[in-house]
Parts: sequence; C-alpha cells; structure tokens
Amino acid sequence: MSVDLTKVTGTGEKGRITRDDIMAFLRGPAAAPAAAPAAAVGAGIPEIPAQDFSKFGPIETRPLSRIKRLSGPFLHRSWLNVPHVTQNDEADITETDAYRKELDAAGKEKGYRVTLLAFLIKASISSLKQFPEFNASLTPEKDALIYKRYYHIGVAVDTPNGLVVPVIKDADRKGIIEISQELGAVSKKARDGKLSPTDMAGASFTISSLGGIGGTAFTPIVNAPEVAILGVVRSKMAPLWDGHEFRPRLMLPVCVSYDHRVIDGALAARFARHLCHVLEDVRRIML
Repeated sequence: MSVDLTKVTGTGEKGRITRDDIMAFLRGPAAAPAAAPAAAVGAGIPEIPAQDFSKFGPIETRPLSRIKRLSGPFLHRSWLNVPHVTQNDEADITETDAYRKELDAAGKEKGYRVTLLAFLIKASISSLKQFPEFNASLTPEKDALIYKRYYHIGVAVDTPNGLVVPVIKDADRKGIIEISQELGAVSKKARDGKLSPTDMAGASFTISSLGGIGGTAFTPIVNAPEVAILGVVRSKMAPLWDGHEFRPRLMLPVCVSYDHRVIDGALAARFARHLCHVLEDVRRIML
C-alpha cells in the first residue's frame, strides 16, 4: 500500500516521519472516547477504585435485586443534587395511640389494620396545607416553585427485594379508616411484587416509617423532585414534665429532611412542630 508522505505528520527528530507515524496514519484517526454514563455527567466525583477482596478471604458475589438496581441511581442523583438538611422533633402521641388501638381492634374484626401511618398521613397533610412550600417542586430552571394543589402521599414499603414507594392519591379526601384499608392493599401488592408504575407515580410528599423496626433518628433522602420527606422511628415511653410532675408519655421521634434551596431551617422547624402538634391531639387530625 502506497502512502502519501505529505499527509503524514512526523513526530521524529526535526519532524522526521517514523515507522510509528506511518502505522498511525494507516490506522486512521483515533476513536473519540466513550461518553460518561448519564448519571455521572458533571458529578466530578472519582470512582472508588476496584479491589480484589478475595485476596483477604473467601467472598461471594450476589446480584442486586431489580428494585435496588433501579432505585440506586435515582437515590444517588437525588443525594448529589439536593442539599439535604434534617430537622428532628418529637410528638407526644399518648392519646392518639390509645385511639388508634381502639380503631385497630375494630378493624381487625373486619380484616384490616389501623397503624400510626394513617395518622401520620393526615397530620402531614395538615402541615403541607399550613406550609405549602413542602408540597412543591423547583422548576427545571431552578428559579421558581411549582405549588401542588393535590396531596398524593408516597409511603416507603419494605419488601424482601428492597424499598418501594406506593402512593396514596388524594389522601386529603380520605379518612383514617379508608387510608388504613388502602395502605393494607398497596402494602400487600408491594410485598407480592405486583405494584404498577401508576401505583408509584405522582407523590407530592413521602413518608418513610421505621417504627416497626426501631431506631432513634435517621436522615431520609428527599424523593426528588419532591422537596421534603418525613421519617419516623419507633415511639418510646419517656418521663415528660407537665409543670408539676414527670408523667410517662409515649413519645414519637420525627425526622424531616428537606431541600435547603427551597426550605430554610426556621420553616422546617415550624413544619415539624406543627406536625407534632397535630399528632398530639386526634381532634386536630380530623380537622
């Protein structure tokens, strides 16, 4: 094969053309480097170097569940894009839980359970109406807020394959019993792996409850493009001073994570306090 040397760029001494220059010319221009994965574009975060853990002892590799493979990049994206802050508070739910137990006892006879989650949904809606910034999303340009006039509450459900978040639509129009029945139905669908995309779409605010497991506090990741999320852990009996004496009261820790671009600390503290205030008296939940 003949080569037009006038088209070959020499890299040797004084611009001389070397054998490598001719071979590179014959191979043609180098291919452009592969584009970075969409999730990593602009992140500027170096990958964690791979390690051969088998050098240190026996290992076993198991694939992630489909749910974790799908949710992982979403959670990573949210954590990178949202400046998370968490506000902690606690509610005295002694009277509310006593009423819940009454409803639960009646519900068991009819085939459904009444958990604290239904009360948390109703209390959250009261707080979202009082502080509408929490029921909003940033516009794509990040220069305005989209206020949602609907109250679709996402509920994180633990399944054998990972967390899923079914949505209770128009929860503001439903009572404690109706919400409890719907929670039971969607939780079963979630555990059976039968949730549809529609079942998990449209949430304006999310609740993640670890009350059935335990803990004292945690930082739930904001379910972007939402701007806030409520996390709760297990309630506990604690001595509470009433001005005259210490009395045993059932206290529920609450953790509100929020997007600091939209919500400042003072507003988050007011939201959490209002939420606790509503939870402390079942009559306020019913308003």
